[in-house]
Amino acid sequence: MQLRVVHRTTFTYAGEAKESFNEVRLRPADTDTQRCLDFSLRIDPGTEPRDYADFHGNTVHYFEVHAPHQRLCVTAVSRIETTPLAARPAVPEVTAEELAASPEREMLAEFHTDSPYVPLEVELWREAQDALEGRRGEVWGDVRRLGEHIHRTFTYRPNSTGVSTRAPDALRLRAGVCQDYAHVLVGLCRSLRIPALYVSGYFFTPGADASHAWAEVYVPGHGWRGLDPTHGTQPDDRYIKVAVGRDYADVAPTRGHYKGTQKRSIDVAVEIVPVAS
Repeated sequence: MQLRVVHRTTFTYAGEAKESFNEVRLRPADTDTQRCLDFSLRIDPGTEPRDYADFHGNTVHYFEVHAPHQRLCVTAVSRIETTPLAARPAVPEVTAEELAASPEREMLAEFHTDSPYVPLEVELWREAQDALEGRRGEVWGDVRRLGEHIHRTFTYRPNSTGVSTRAPDALRLRAGVCQDYAHVLVGLCRSLRIPALYVSGYFFTPGADASHAWAEVYVPGHGWRGLDPTHGTQPDDRYIKVAVGRDYADVAPTRGHYKGTQKRSIDVAVEIVPVAS
């Protein structure tokens, strides 16, 4: 499937802003399940962005706007080709003992330890034990059981959490949005020493375009595989991966600072449409 994404972020300031420096992670990734065929980034007031690859391999564009301005608009336009789930390789059965003994696991230590949004508090471990009823099976099967548990026992409730809500807080509420669902799944997996990372991107649903988040886990002999606890499914060709990291702190779509008034509003609009190949 080919999808076109327009992601527009508009900052409106109550007064003048100046000497603004910004980083954005908006370019979809090139992976074995998707290709970014085209990407453009438009900034108003006009300036020329530059880019680099961060520690996790995400494309980061950065730019400066020195002149005083009352509005900053960042528009990313992408065209992506995605692969159907049925065309992707099956995940092999790997036991917890085989995962623990795999040489790759030690190289992925940052993905099975604490991170800012996913501190490994004991509540996460207890929840994982309850979800699996104290019985470990093969790794991918366990991860799917954890995802199904979150999907079944949590309530999708916008405005019940905030951008700074951590996984243990969302677990206590048993409510939140996709960011919270993903953080909790990452936390449950890591509490069992399964490497897990946070994914930001998009999910194409006609009439409900928005950014989305899910998780990926590492299975030896296969690599990273995604699971979306919000929808209770594996990501398929409706999903577009943009960036990955330990948690949301590593993948925020926009980040920056400026001088001037602190009063501002932020409006984010996302449009996703299928296009002919």
